[in-house]
Amino acid sequence: MSPIIKVCGMRDAENIREVERAVTNSSIFNLQSSIFLMGFIFWPKSSRYVSQRPAYLPTQCKRVGVFVDEDIETVKRIADDYALDYIQLHGHESPDYCAELAGYKLIKAFNIASADDLAATHLYEGVADLFLFDTKGRSAGGNGEKFDWSVLSAYDGNTPFLLSGGIGPNDAELLTSHRSLLTSKNCIGIDLNSRFELAPGLKDIMALKGFLKKIKL
Repeated sequence: MSPIIKVCGMRDAENIREVERAVTNSSIFNLQSSIFLMGFIFWPKSSRYVSQRPAYLPTQCKRVGVFVDEDIETVKRIADDYALDYIQLHGHESPDYCAELAGYKLIKAFNIASADDLAATHLYEGVADLFLFDTKGRSAGGNGEKFDWSVLSAYDGNTPFLLSGGIGPNDAELLTSHRSLLTSKNCIGIDLNSRFELAPGLKDIMALKGFLKKIKL
């Protein structure tokens, strides 16, 4: 199976179309074996906050809504309004909070700096469909920096995860060099965001295309 590619922080209608075309037309994407996720951030403090519905929403990929400690009824309302395929929780949401979203597919994000931070995942086994490992920083997300991927060797969970945090256009070879470690630890895809931007919420299509040609996971 091809890796999951998630491009997050989208909000401009034409840019959404262009990113969707770039990924679904790339050699890495096979309609029978690939999953492409597009993320929309519904956290008002984010510079990529979706304050109004884009004129176009993707039809050839899965829609992900990103929330940070949001009121659960608001999450459900937006999830239904945008026909989200996944809800990504990027704050301090508890396992009980996650359980209240039964019926929705969940991605629970964790901010990682050391192997000790992976212990927090244990409480979420069975309540999230995917984990996402981002870099611990001052912000809940969007720090644009990598963490030490070697700490993933300490991950002993069963839930597959997406690797996030500062992955950029020049990291295709670095990711490929970590292939055995990542795939052996349930890493099933990568999350791309700020390093592929011309401005917050506006992706660089040429940079994305070039990266997809090189990446081998």
